[in-house]
Amino acid sequence: MDWGTELWDQYDIIEKHTQSGLELVEKYVKFVKERTEIEQNYAKQLRNLSKKYNPKRSGKDEPECRLSSYQSFVDILNEMNDYAGQRELIAENMMMNICIDLTKYLQELKQERKTYLLDAKKAQQSLESTYKQLDSSKKRFEREWREAERAAQYAEKTDQDINATKADVEKAKQQAHMRAHVAEECKNDYAAQLQKYNKEKNQFYFSDMPLIFNKLQDLDERRVRKVAQGYILFSDTEKHVMPIIGKCLEGITKAGTNVDEKNDSLIVLEQNKSGFERPGDVEFEDYSQGINRASSDSSLGTPKGPMDLLGKNRNKNFWLFSKKSKPTVTEDFAHLPPEQRRKRLQQKLEDKCKELQKEVDQSEALGKMKDVYEKNPQMGDPASLAPQINQTSQNIERLRGELNKYETWVAEAGVRGDTLRYKSHTFNNNGAHDLLSPDGAHSDESTPDTSQAIYAEFDDDFEDEELTAPIGKCTAMYSFPGASEGTISMQEGEVLSVVEEDKGDGWTRVRRSNGDEGYIPTSYVTVSINK
Repeated sequence: MDWGTELWDQYDIIEKHTQSGLELVEKYVKFVKERTEIEQNYAKQLRNLSKKYNPKRSGKDEPECRLSSYQSFVDILNEMNDYAGQRELIAENMMMNICIDLTKYLQELKQERKTYLLDAKKAQQSLESTYKQLDSSKKRFEREWREAERAAQYAEKTDQDINATKADVEKAKQQAHMRAHVAEECKNDYAAQLQKYNKEKNQFYFSDMPLIFNKLQDLDERRVRKVAQGYILFSDTEKHVMPIIGKCLEGITKAGTNVDEKNDSLIVLEQNKSGFERPGDVEFEDYSQGINRASSDSSLGTPKGPMDLLGKNRNKNFWLFSKKSKPTVTEDFAHLPPEQRRKRLQQKLEDKCKELQKEVDQSEALGKMKDVYEKNPQMGDPASLAPQINQTSQNIERLRGELNKYETWVAEAGVRGDTLRYKSHTFNNNGAHDLLSPDGAHSDESTPDTSQAIYAEFDDDFEDEELTAPIGKCTAMYSFPGASEGTISMQEGEVLSVVEEDKGDGWTRVRRSNGDEGYIPTSYVTVSINK
């Protein structure tokens, strides 16, 4: 069944139907656009919400950040941020794959439909023009035929008139014959025009218009198929990101299951345990026996309460729920309870050790560079390194002083033997680690001693490290003797493995295939880092 055969006389209906179909596509495109706006606004609101409740940088060091419930909440906010990204992706894909694509296709359909309707209009105009010619020849034939009939009647009447001359009769007959000839020509012209019109009419109704109607049918069916694909894409676009959205939701569920209330309680205990003992009984002061406060205080051996430990007025009672004024923060953390002070001092001590190690490493690198410059003046002036070497030495001395200071405070705070052990070490001018005994003499013993000058974590920093995996390769452009300590020689064209990139001091750490490692000038090689 096609429109050209069954709807040959329904041009207006077909025109209206195809226009309505295009309007449906426009309406659907508008609907999807509004949906994308909703998704974008939703995603934006989710991102703002996540940002609003995410901790600021300054708040990430708060004690609560270590709690699993707090960390899980941060994880949920991050998952919601990722979820918002997927909503944005839905909006973007809908806009690209549905709105833009359908809008472009719609313009093509409109232009195609316009062409077909224009062809139909031209065919209609051509048929109407032929019909006008037919009507004109018909009227002319009718007019001339009547004139011929009148001329024939006049000639017959003149011939029967006894008063008419022979010339009059002959003239009337010639006029009648001429009119009859003209009428016959008009008749033949009318017949030809009629035949032409009927032929064009058949062409119009059985060929031209059915062809145009069938093209419009094909256009409409393609339009329906395209919009159906748009309907499916509306669903598939969201289905495509569902697995990722599912992972976001699984992440939120996992964040909930990761909450450990017992561990949170332990963290709160660890963070806030003061180390104080509970206050002892209040002494009985027997004024009837004349015992004064001083003798009472000295004679009764009740345990000292927190007020004694804090050095406050022991005449005042210790109340758990009393308002406490904000203590003045001091460098030695003396404002903190003993347990908290010990932990903060230990952390500070570890940080200072790391800072000192960094400065010592920098000092070693500068020393190597100075040796290379002295042996190879073309590479640089050793004197140019003096300011950096002096500054690094000053930093090392300053950090050593701070380490001694914090070591003293740690010793005052007291360290529980089973809680955390330290290995003392110091740094000589060459960056080496030397164990010191409490009296300052060198010792091979590794027994921890809290009276030593500097502490580090229990882990042995001096054990041989495993070989670091290469991060790239380099090719020597020039030969290098590698005479100074820590450097390695190389020949022009030699290929070496890069173990450590240049950290800004002009040296790159490399390794040969036989395992030999050392530093080489970065400017002597071309480096290729693995991606």
